[in-house]
Amino acid sequence: MRRTSATRTFIPQRSDRQTRRHEQRALAEARRSARAAAQPKIRRTAPQDDPELRPTYPASGRPGPASARSGRHKLPVHRMTTATAAGIYPFLAEGGLGAGGMYIGRDVHAEAEFVFDPFSLYGRVDGFTNPNVLLAGIIGMGKSALAKSIALRSIAFGYRVYVPCDPKGEWTSVASALGGRTIALGPGMPGKLNPLDAPAPPVGIDPKDWAVEVRKRRLLLLASLARTVLTRDLTPMEHTALDVALDTIVVHAEATGRVPLLGDIALLLATPDLLNDAHGDPTRRLGAAAENLAHALRRLVQGDLAGMFDAPSTVEFDPSSPILTIDLSRLGSSGDDTGLVLAMTCASAWMEAALSDPTAGRRWVIYDEAWRVLRHSFLLERMQSQWKLSRGLGIANMLVIHRLSDLLSAGDAGSRGRALAEGLLTDCSTRIVYRQEADQLAATAGLLGLTGVETQAISALNRGRGLWKVAGRSFVVQHTLHPAELQLFDTDARMHAGSL
Repeated sequence: MRRTSATRTFIPQRSDRQTRRHEQRALAEARRSARAAAQPKIRRTAPQDDPELRPTYPASGRPGPASARSGRHKLPVHRMTTATAAGIYPFLAEGGLGAGGMYIGRDVHAEAEFVFDPFSLYGRVDGFTNPNVLLAGIIGMGKSALAKSIALRSIAFGYRVYVPCDPKGEWTSVASALGGRTIALGPGMPGKLNPLDAPAPPVGIDPKDWAVEVRKRRLLLLASLARTVLTRDLTPMEHTALDVALDTIVVHAEATGRVPLLGDIALLLATPDLLNDAHGDPTRRLGAAAENLAHALRRLVQGDLAGMFDAPSTVEFDPSSPILTIDLSRLGSSGDDTGLVLAMTCASAWMEAALSDPTAGRRWVIYDEAWRVLRHSFLLERMQSQWKLSRGLGIANMLVIHRLSDLLSAGDAGSRGRALAEGLLTDCSTRIVYRQEADQLAATAGLLGLTGVETQAISALNRGRGLWKVAGRSFVVQHTLHPAELQLFDTDARMHAGSL
């Protein structure tokens, strides 16, 4: 193989300039030829027939001043709206829920203000099918402060607030500060609540139709009270006994100009001859069949639960009050929730007249410490009815619990109680989760359908910070309290008593 090489040409010292230039050009040409001969030959393919596949610019880049290699190329300033920016950066700039609603706090990821109003979101946000809210969080993370803050700020929007379940009495100071009312029930308390009170009829309803509705509500309430004490369903003859006793006592009360009382019905059930006479059955078996039922109702008027439901009501339900709370802190402290459940049942029936009036405006119904009532299917049935009718009645229900597994305590898998509790969760378009313990993460993620990132986030949330799941959209919100609210909502006051 022949090799071509080039060496520096000897140039005589006395040669002229033209000769030296000629020799230098010849040397440079020889060097180029040597380098070309040393490189392997590249076989170039024919150009593509499709012009779209041909390169626009050579491999060295775009030629001319437009190549941006001079360092002097400048682009014009580009302006865009926040809506466009949210589309470009979807995980950094959340559009939020809009500006309508009460102020909650700060959206941590978007660094924006976060407002919320379930009534204004309904029909405006895709997937937001109901105004009900589930609020869960361990003790000390600020869930109670959030519930009270939402109630207080909603009143400024013209909404009313009902709290039929306040097992710790924490809402009493809130109701007092807002000009509302509190009814404290318990042994030795002056408050009395007659579950057989006939509420005022709604506007425009026929009196005869309303009388039929009142009778039906009274029967359902008596049956619920009896089932709670007996811890079982009633037999057909026991239902008949309640029916006969209620009609007899109501007729007698109307004739004497007074309201029917629970003690009157318990007395009639405990007198077999009078009950049989009222029934008109020649077999006279109804009195004997109602024996256990009579003892169950007697406990409410003369037993350990006496003093709450065996006298005319000492207060009246005022639907125009901005907030009404039922203080049940004197009940259930011994570990027996029977009194608490009975009071809840009576209070719910007492409020139903106002709640069932669609012209009464928008209202919040807040069940604080609801884990104590989730174990009783009778109450769950009433709550389910309120959840289902929330849109038509203008009611936003809020269920406040410690952990999502509290819903599983309503009964065994496949039981009616478990189905009712899980149905309440399904009918909540807004789920607010504060910090959860590590052993609760799997149950929480399973019930709410959280992603891995969301599950990890709720295990490390700080005080006052929660994960908001609103119609499938996620927000991490830091709740902001006014100093006056902070003092009013302080649930740790007893822990700080006496400290400097």
